[in-house]
Amino acid sequence: MQSIPVDTSRLGVLRCAVGPEPKIADFETKEVKKDRDGNTIYSVAVTVRQDGRRVSVIEIAVTGEPKGVVEGAEVRVTGLDAFAWAMGDRHGISFRATAITPAPTAGAPTAASNGKAGGA
Repeated sequence: MQSIPVDTSRLGVLRCAVGPEPKIADFETKEVKKDRDGNTIYSVAVTVRQDGRRVSVIEIAVTGEPKGVVEGAEVRVTGLDAFAWAMGDRHGISFRATAITPAPTAGAPTAASNGKAGGA
């Protein structure tokens, strides 16, 4: 399967739509999917919105549980690759990343700005 690198800087705002969940390898046995080293693979649904266009949702697989990633929060995706796949008459594109992390929050109050109390 050929991987296609994705330039995430061109995807606009990325938000977590569904928080990290272990990816299931076998739905009958509920076996969790693992990588070659035995680490659990997680799935995170991410919304992509570019320049006021409609929102798309992509499901991204990542090794290890993404810490601090919660539904509705903006996220950063590192090392995103797309893979085309086909099984019989079904086909699609799957996504895998090296990391999914919470985006830094702009304008968050600092300890220094919280030290002063206003008022009379």
